[in-house]
Amino acid sequence: VQLQASGGGLVQAGGSLRLSCAASGSIRSINYMSWHRQAPGKQRELVSTVTSAGRAMHADSVKGRFTISRDYAKNTVDLQMNSLKPEDTAVYYCKANIQSTSSGRDEDYWGQGTLVTVSS
Repeated sequence: VQLQASGGGLVQAGGSLRLSCAASGSIRSINYMSWHRQAPGKQRELVSTVTSAGRAMHADSVKGRFTISRDYAKNTVDLQMNSLKPEDTAVYYCKANIQSTSSGRDEDYWGQGTLVTVSS
């Protein structure tokens, strides 16, 4: 099982970016999918998550600005980020809790990080 993230880049404050993450491999089912971020010198934090039932939750710091969405057929999760602020600058990671056909267990998988830089 692999997660491949894309969509990071440099944007001015107030701008928008869309991150995408695709899960592939021997997937039996995907439970939740989420985005996390880690700013320089800080711990990784949860940004947004969407459950298998489609319930979305966002950190207070991004509520009203970020939207997480999931394509169940394609096993992808996107993060639409609007009204970006310099404090949103971080490496963003996608994560998914997946039951693989090989292990039969629910396990967490991480994608590689994608850098988002918001200039003031």
